Amino acid sequence: MKQQANLIRAGQVIEHDGRRWTVLKQQIITPGKGGAFIQVEMRDLKTGNKTNERWRTADTVERLLTEEKEYTYSYMDGDNIVLMDPETFEQTLLPLDLLGDQAPFLQDNMVLVVNLVEGDPVGVTLPAQVTLEIIEADPVVKGQTASSSYKPAKLSNGVKTMVPPFIEAGERIVVRTEDASYVERAKG
Repeated sequence: MKQQANLIRAGQVIEHDGRRWTVLKQQIITPGKGGAFIQVEMRDLKTGNKTNERWRTADTVERLLTEEKEYTYSYMDGDNIVLMDPETFEQTLLPLDLLGDQAPFLQDNMVLVVNLVEGDPVGVTLPAQVTLEIIEADPVVKGQTASSSYKPAKLSNGVKTMVPPFIEAGERIVVRTEDASYVERAKG
């Protein structure tokens, strides 16, 4: 399906130069002189290579339609993750690199959304937030109360994040899977 280049968004799958690409980032740039253009960072679905491409905003690109299907995460198998189809109970093997930076947030029995193009997996979406335990938290530095200060902490999955000063080691917090940022204390 053809669409204007200025409508490209992260997560979409497009066809360019006879290859399939998943869009990682996009930015519309309007220079002081000349027409606006869109800068797109994308990854080749076959090779995994990244590239940057520029189009004028009026150009058209071929967008591929993706189908979303829910799977349940089972376990890791080397550089792959094993997912189970909750309807048929069939197991599917996907490369871990489809998750990118979100891989450490995988939890047993987590429901993932797999994006498929013509039956081939092209991306995996995790839930927006997960609950994890703080295993290490720096002590509060006295006198840093004038502004909203955060301190470094290490989560149970090994990821480091910044948390408010009242959070201590052993507490459970909710973090965003997108950027590992603190959301709130876990309830219950």
